[in-house]
Amino acid sequence: MASLLSRSALHGMTRTGDHGRSGATGLTIHERTDLGLASVFARRGNTDAVTEAVRVGYGAELSTCSQISVGPAVAFVGSGPAHWLAVSEKLACGDLARDLAAGLAGLASVSDQSDGRAVLRLSGARVRDVLAKGLPIDLHPRAFRTGDAATSIISHIGIQLWQVDDAPTYDIVFFRSLAGSFWKWLTDSAAEYGYRVSNERG
Repeated sequence: MASLLSRSALHGMTRTGDHGRSGATGLTIHERTDLGLASVFARRGNTDAVTEAVRVGYGAELSTCSQISVGPAVAFVGSGPAHWLAVSEKLACGDLARDLAAGLAGLASVSDQSDGRAVLRLSGARVRDVLAKGLPIDLHPRAFRTGDAATSIISHIGIQLWQVDDAPTYDIVFFRSLAGSFWKWLTDSAAEYGYRVSNERG
């Protein structure tokens, strides 16, 4: 019986190295693989209980706003009222959803998203300029800071993103089935600034 192997959402589309405008690298792109992703919906009347369970079990203080709350092993990205996207490097793939389902049993509905989403880390001097070509959100530091998150669209593709640091660096999540369309938009938008596809984490 043939075994199933995990495969990058961008398999066959990317080539490491520098592309676009020569002599410049305005954007660095790194695909984050082997992450655990899970959606968490607090059940009606249980938002406070979920907040406490996450604080005790995962060391993260859940935000009621569109922000990322980081714990030692799991981060929670605010996605809407009583709704978060959980992200983990330590609990990869389906392990995260299983752990959350046990830890939040009876309080929240948990759905594994690891195989259905792609995650890119974007950084570089022109990262805001690239994103501004398709993202209807003001990413200027006065409006969007480290720890802030948003659910929006880019080129008609639904995305979630959050700011990782002040460099600035952003993580951006989208449906795996739309990876080809998103990659084309991203690389076309970045070409005038030059971009680097990296195997190293940004």
